[in-house]
Amino acid sequence: MNVNFVRNFETMGKKAKNSEVDVVLIGAGIMSATLGTLINELSPDINIEIIERLDVVAAESSDAWNNAGTGHSALCELNYTPEQPDGSVKIDKAINIAEQFEISKQFWAYLVEKGILKNPTEFIRQVPHMSAVFGEKDVKFLRTRYNAMEKENLFKGMVYTEDKSVLKEWIPLMMEDRAHHEPMAATRMDIGTDVNFGTLTRDLVGYLQTKDNITLSLNQEVRDIEREDDGRWEVETKDMNTGDKRKIKARFVFIGAGGRSLLLLEKSGIPEAKGYGGFPVGGQWLRCTNKEIIEKHHAKVYGKASVGAPPMSVPHLDTRYIDGEQALLFGPYAGFSTKFLKKGSYFDLPASIKLSNIKPMISAGLHNLDLTKYLITEVMKSPSDKLDALKQFMPTAKLKDWKVEVAGQRVQVIKKDPKHGGILEFGTEVVSSGDGSIAALLGASPGASTSVPIMINLLKRCFPERAKSDEYRKKLRELIPSWGKNLNDDPTLCEEVRRRSSEALQLA
Repeated sequence: MNVNFVRNFETMGKKAKNSEVDVVLIGAGIMSATLGTLINELSPDINIEIIERLDVVAAESSDAWNNAGTGHSALCELNYTPEQPDGSVKIDKAINIAEQFEISKQFWAYLVEKGILKNPTEFIRQVPHMSAVFGEKDVKFLRTRYNAMEKENLFKGMVYTEDKSVLKEWIPLMMEDRAHHEPMAATRMDIGTDVNFGTLTRDLVGYLQTKDNITLSLNQEVRDIEREDDGRWEVETKDMNTGDKRKIKARFVFIGAGGRSLLLLEKSGIPEAKGYGGFPVGGQWLRCTNKEIIEKHHAKVYGKASVGAPPMSVPHLDTRYIDGEQALLFGPYAGFSTKFLKKGSYFDLPASIKLSNIKPMISAGLHNLDLTKYLITEVMKSPSDKLDALKQFMPTAKLKDWKVEVAGQRVQVIKKDPKHGGILEFGTEVVSSGDGSIAALLGASPGASTSVPIMINLLKRCFPERAKSDEYRKKLRELIPSWGKNLNDDPTLCEEVRRRSSEALQLA
């Protein structure tokens, strides 16, 4: 480990000079907002600067229209429970994600109890989570999945049915004019949530701005990141309005810039970044414009993805609450663009290709031809084609009641693999330097929903000495009462934690 870095880290919290801070957070999305809030609660003496290239907070992946907002807890997302060759269903990932989401809820509940988040109903609502499938083969899959999951403590209360009369009560909009002979099944969990991560991010950043030791800098694009001889990092920014450049020295840098994280990580030059690539996947929603239809549906209903589809493209008919209004979305429909951000550059993908990652990227491409074929098919879909996909969920759907809404860009992780040369990873991954002085979050779903445990683990990796202190551990248990314990193995603790979170977050 870099000795200078450790020595400098011991002086954190001393009054920062101009353009010198303890921590730089790149990107004003949910990840930086969460990390900044955690640092402020666990180590309030640390000086932080948040840098954002746009003129507003949470305008990219964290924005409500760019994010699925499901409160990913594996209650309904079938891609987290893959079917095995022998017909069984693997649920390990689902259990892990459900555990992580409960940690996020505990932290948000703490912030509400402390008055840091004022009105939880503005960013989280209770909405039933359902899985719905069609056809005998998928009905059998869902039945097997239910039988495996309902035994687990985290999924107690899940209900399964193939009864059309019950389905008409649960999802009347989806059952109108549906062929009676069509095999269909669904599961339901009433404790599901809808989360507006854009609102949550803005609330967190707004709170951080009230602190004397925390600064938010908007319209600042990071152009370069270089390591200094003393172990600190020099972050060069350019003002998007004036063109003025600035250099900021920091002892720790977190890159939470969504799709742009890969490009900035490459600029750091750390050896741990070599071999990583990115594959951008765009998306669109169909957004309902008919209030009568919107009011008929109150659930997040997830189906099975098409062959080759990325996880972010799992079809769902989705009740949302955005800016205080109930909304109804269907999708997302995948697309392809070389941009890494919705407001990025078409040169993002070419600029990310280096000698160190070109082989893994080519290998991943050759091993994911189904994905390429799927994306080409999706891009070529007309509005009527999109409507056909919706009609599987809602037989009475009419194009006049829906409009296309462009969703956010996601960059899936490509990494080296000794067996295949390179593999495409669907998920989130933290890449950090050996001394923990810089870290970046790559990837997509479940991302925002598991932001709290991801950032706590990052702090443990990058601030190991502080994380070992009794004071730090005591405070962490105050923030997350169940931290270090397994809710799935402790029904009493699970019930207690969920009750406390639900009361604080006003989840009926």
